[in-house]
Amino acid sequence: MSATPDARVTIPALQAKKAAGEKIVALTAYDYAVARIIDEAGIDLILVGDSLGMVVLGYSDTLPVTMEDILHHLRPVSRAARRALVIGDMPFLSYHGDEAAAVANAGRFIKEGGAQGVKIEGASPRRLRLIEALVEADIPVLGHVGLTPQSVARLGGFKVQGTSAVDARRLIGEALDLESAGAFAVVLECIPAEVAGLITGRLALPTIGIGAGPLCDGQIIVFHDLVGYLDGYLPKFVKKYADLHAVIGDAVAHYGEDVRRGGFPNGEQSYHLKPPVLAELRKSRNSRSRPRRKA
Repeated sequence: MSATPDARVTIPALQAKKAAGEKIVALTAYDYAVARIIDEAGIDLILVGDSLGMVVLGYSDTLPVTMEDILHHLRPVSRAARRALVIGDMPFLSYHGDEAAAVANAGRFIKEGGAQGVKIEGASPRRLRLIEALVEADIPVLGHVGLTPQSVARLGGFKVQGTSAVDARRLIGEALDLESAGAFAVVLECIPAEVAGLITGRLALPTIGIGAGPLCDGQIIVFHDLVGYLDGYLPKFVKKYADLHAVIGDAVAHYGEDVRRGGFPNGEQSYHLKPPVLAELRKSRNSRSRPRRKA
């Protein structure tokens, strides 16, 4: 069902939702067609995430994703989105080195990709300085703490974070540091709901949860998980609203059967000559005499 089109969602509009107690709805998208569907359904924020490495490009994690990969998918999503705020996910090693290079990379997402902001993982002192530099360059930043997939090697896998009092206090501090650095919102990934609630209550900026329980100011999920595009394992926090893997698989199988038995295409799916033209072709074919071959 399509939502009534509204004006473009802005960062101040997202922040106002928190103040008004309205939930923020976010999804990932990686192509024009899906982004149009999401946008027309009234989703507030579209993230072109480095999750495309796993659900689109077939990698086992997000680490191989490049700037060019994100830009390639960001452009069509930005063209499709008329209402939603579009954010580009900065991939691994695109912002981990020289600060000037990181700002330049983020700027490409705005200038070339059409995004309205970028997402950056982590809240180390160096990361906080970079966020300040990006905000100074008028590049809005969506922060991200908890399970940060680009740190999966250091974290020892995709595990829930903040389960001890020490780690929970660290996450609360990191979220507050992101707010101080100028982030416009923060993603909380795979942390206990109680910790997410404490962070949400402490911050003036919105929190957007993924595997962080119902107390966040908004929620985000990977589109492919939401609609059941792929089969196999899904994290505990995913709610599958459709089973497109089965629907598409059935459609493709029926297409194959139809082609093999000669049922597709039929006359209705074919172009046809007008009867006079066909008659003329047949007449000329029958009247033509072929030269005989010499023995």
